[in-house]
Amino acid sequence: MIESDFMEVKVNKSIIKLIKGDITEQDTDAIVNAANAQLILGGGVAGAIRRKGGPKIQEECNKIGGTYVGGAVITTGGNLKAKHVIHAVGPRMGEGNEDEKLKNATINSLKLADEHNLKSISFPAISTGIFGFPIDRCAKIMLSNTIEYLKGTTGIEQVNFVLFTQDDFNIFKNTLENLIK
Repeated sequence: MIESDFMEVKVNKSIIKLIKGDITEQDTDAIVNAANAQLILGGGVAGAIRRKGGPKIQEECNKIGGTYVGGAVITTGGNLKAKHVIHAVGPRMGEGNEDEKLKNATINSLKLADEHNLKSISFPAISTGIFGFPIDRCAKIMLSNTIEYLKGTTGIEQVNFVLFTQDDFNIFKNTLENLIK
């Protein structure tokens, strides 16, 4: 792996890793799906999870039925390397109170991981695809809230942020460097 595609920092007893790559290939205990409130695995990250994970994930989502913006639910990982998928519903740009909703989606995913005794979790840049959330704001909100969460009592040992493009990776890397100064 090229040095510019990876970054790691220690927070309390946990590690935050930034990785340029494909979230569906992560073998953490859970990967996070940037979900919609209906939990329909359509396009983007959700579509990739549906294709690689198989129909069982959508079947479990259908049984759950949905969740609110800022909420998170957990299903099996199906055929993925990850045992679980945490479906976190981020905000659509323009719907109002987006920063708080993204913070809640991040924190609720981490809490769900702790509730299920998961040691590792991989996040995408929630809401930055078709939901139109600015990547720089996303990086600041997700990283700062994850750092704050990991400073508390948690069993989570590793939190990955898996960025698909080099530009997104660079924005997360610069943000993380500024947050840990």
